[in-house]
Parts: sequence; structure tokens; C-alpha cells
Amino acid sequence: RGSGRSSVPGGVAVAGATAVVAGAGAASGLVPLDSGTGTLLLAAGAVALLGLLDDLRPMGARARIIVEAGAASVVVHGTQLGFATGALAVLWILFVTNAFTLPAAFDGALGVVGVVTALGLCVCAGAQGSGSLAVVLGLLAASLTGFLTLNWHPARVLPGGSGALFTGFLVACAALLVNVGHARETTPAALFALTVVATADAVLVVVARRLAGRGVLRPGPDHIAHRLRRLGLTPPGVAVVLGAAATLGTATGVLLHRGAVGPSVLWWLGGAALVSVVLLLRVPVYGGRRRVRAAPVERADLLRADAG
Repeated sequence: RGSGRSSVPGGVAVAGATAVVAGAGAASGLVPLDSGTGTLLLAAGAVALLGLLDDLRPMGARARIIVEAGAASVVVHGTQLGFATGALAVLWILFVTNAFTLPAAFDGALGVVGVVTALGLCVCAGAQGSGSLAVVLGLLAASLTGFLTLNWHPARVLPGGSGALFTGFLVACAALLVNVGHARETTPAALFALTVVATADAVLVVVARRLAGRGVLRPGPDHIAHRLRRLGLTPPGVAVVLGAAATLGTATGVLLHRGAVGPSVLWWLGGAALVSVVLLLRVPVYGGRRRVRAAPVERADLLRADAG
């Protein structure tokens, strides 16, 4: 906070703007929300509130998971999926929701990845006739764009748990909703493609911390963004690289959704993600105290990751 960053999570504005404008459109009759989209907004709002409470007074991981699982279950229930498939869908939503908290620790990363993904999902929803869902996703992209102007390096506001969880939950649920009913072999590939950056970051962090003997939930400067910084990229450069990767994944997901490409494309995308994770694992990030003191930028990254 001494660095001039707002003490109020910017994610509150992202969630609030998305929900308020969508609600106003529905109330005025200009953009009616179907029951599924309305349920999704309410569930995402509950997750955003959870994130805000966690920002103000950190709570245990168990309490967060319980609330997130409840919200995800409400959304999945409306898809009429079977019990086993529905349970897997809830777990996937939980994974993606929390994976979006990882890039939130770095200036511009959450905004860029979120905008690209939301726009891609907006195209998918609009193409299949889910107008209200497309509008909500468009509003999310617009809110994140406004937030990005203040979160671009050097960031004046941070997304906090409220923004990261709201974005991750809405993206994950929307990806599931637009792919329900599509060919069974295409759906997993599309879901992975649409969230490839967050998924790769989560896998990288978990593997790196396990190999280093660190707690998986222990914060640290070991995300994709931090490793790219170690390789010499500037903070804006890191955001651009993550945005490019998200664009590639999202475009692939849209093409899969539209049937323009087959599930075999997943081998190329998954292979590229795997190679990237393996190469980034070779970048040293767990330095000693002396090294952290000698690098002010890295120390700031560490403090930001701890705060996230």
C-alpha cells in the first residue's frame, strides 16, 4: 500500500460493474436474462463476495472451497449433467476458478487473459444463440478492459481475490455452458484450450513447489509471469506474452466449439503447453534472502505474490 496501490481490490469494480449493468439491462427489458444466466450471475456474485471477505480477513482454504463448490454445484445442476459428469464439472470449475488467482499477482496479467478469454466465450455463446450469456461475457470483457487501464504496469489497483475468483468462476462456468451438448470428444479439448494459460500456470506452480519441497499453498514468485521476468521480459512484455498465449488457446477453443477443427488439435496445444512448463521449470525462482534483497523488482514480485 505504500507503493501507491489502492487498498480496495479493483476486482470489486469488475464484479460490480458486470452485475449491475447486466441487472439493469434485465430490469429494463432491453437485455432479458434467461434463468441459467441469472443463476450464473448470482453464483458468481457469491464467489466474488467470498473473495472480498477473504481480501479483508483471510479465511481458510476449506471455507473457500466449500462456498465455491456450492456455487459451482448450483450452476452445474442446471445443465442436467449426470451425477458423475456433474461432479467432474464441479471439480473442473473449482480448479479453473482458483487457477485464475495465480496471474492476478502480476500487473496486467489477469486483465489481459480475462479479456481475451471472455471475448472468445462471448463469440461462442452468441454463435449458439445464448444471447444473454454472450451479453454477460461482453460486459465482463468491458469491465476487465476498464480495470486493465489501472492495473497495467505500474498498477494502481490490484484485482484481489474478489476480481480473480469472480473472473475465473464466470469464465469456467461459461466455458462449460457453451460446450454442454457438443460432441463428447470435443468438449474436454475445448475446455482445456479456453483456459490453457491458467491451467498451465497452475500445473507449473504445483509441480515446482512439490519438486522444491515447498507447500503447494505457500505463495511465492514462481508463476509463469515471475519466471518470464527472470528471463528478462518487462512487466508489460510479460502481459503481452500471456495475452498472446491466451489468444492462441481461446482461438483454438472457439474453432473446436464451431467444429472447424477436430480434437486432435489438442495434441499440438497440449504439447506446446507441456514444453513451456518443462522449460519454465528450469528457471530458478527460489533464491535465498541475499538474492531477493539484491533485486528490488523480484522482491516486489514476491510481496505481490504473497498478497495474492
